[in-house]
Amino acid sequence: MQRGLSGQYEIGSVVGQEEVRAFVPAPLPPDPLPDLAGERGRLHEQALLACGRLDAITALLPEPDLFLYAYVRKEALVSSQIEGTQSSLSDLLLFELEETPGVPFDDVVEVSNYIAALEHGLGRLREGFPLSNRLLREIHERLLARGRGAERQPGSLRRTQNWIGGTRPGNAHFVPPPPQRVESQMADLERFLHDDQQPFSALIKAALAHVQFETIHPFLDGNGRMGRLLIALILHEDRVLHQPLLYLSLYFKQNREEYYRLLDATRREGDWEAWLDFFLEGVLTTANGAVETAHRLLDVFREDREQVEGTGRSAANALRVFHALGTRPVASINDLAERSGVAYPTASRAVEALEGLGILREITGRRRDRVFAYWRYIAVLNEGAEPL
Repeated sequence: MQRGLSGQYEIGSVVGQEEVRAFVPAPLPPDPLPDLAGERGRLHEQALLACGRLDAITALLPEPDLFLYAYVRKEALVSSQIEGTQSSLSDLLLFELEETPGVPFDDVVEVSNYIAALEHGLGRLREGFPLSNRLLREIHERLLARGRGAERQPGSLRRTQNWIGGTRPGNAHFVPPPPQRVESQMADLERFLHDDQQPFSALIKAALAHVQFETIHPFLDGNGRMGRLLIALILHEDRVLHQPLLYLSLYFKQNREEYYRLLDATRREGDWEAWLDFFLEGVLTTANGAVETAHRLLDVFREDREQVEGTGRSAANALRVFHALGTRPVASINDLAERSGVAYPTASRAVEALEGLGILREITGRRRDRVFAYWRYIAVLNEGAEPL
């Protein structure tokens, strides 16, 4: 048994013909506690203030569901891209519309599963169910409900050894705890999440818990996505954000090498401070970026609404259809007619008018069953969400 600064190595089970040397992290919080004074303390305060601004903007938005719908989907897309999917935002929105033929099923269904998993977790928290290992298993079951990974024990903690990188534990980049230690390790993590005596804000708790979860790697598949979901769930349960609007997947995607290097540094060197600096900078950058995106989307929506209002007698019906685009920016005429409460011919004329204004674009190239996209809105949302 060789001790590391933030855990210990153990000889686990035999995989193939070799013994497995697995890393078992010490329970949280780190010992000694991370230093939160000085520049790190100021960064922490700035990150908390940025979260407060992001939380406040949802109360000011005239169409908060518009922004929430869009932002959740961007997060799902980027988090899944980190794991190798190649879906685009348009693919996802088309799939949600009618599971459109021709959309790459395996990739898009993983993103759709992510949305279902997040919405289930948030719904349970709003019902008063605690953030617990039982809830994490429920979320995992939805994350791997269909598509790739559906055979990888959805909703169950792993019962076999896994590893990260390499072809076997012996040449792996990192080997998480042996399977017989996973349940007790996750129980320790749950106790940490609900220990009110810890001198940490929810941001610090989320930062520490994310590393611990990724180190335990408790499931056979989906650990990266679950670890990123855990951050949003902690911040929501602790009421840092009333709506799930802070997602770090884009920041992690843009800084992938540094992200993985710092995860390793916490395990091998106990360097929690460097990880916290990175995480808090990510919160600050991401929260400020989300506020800016909200304002830009509102500007786009306002400018285009003013265009529609200037179209004369047909403006009333065109506005009804236009507002329906605000909650779902990719839609068929049937869908728009239903959601705007107008007849199909009326919706069709409105769509034609919106196309003429350059607000809508037809994206299938078909003559029947056409689908239209609110392109400026999607372009703002899509920044940073392009496939890797």
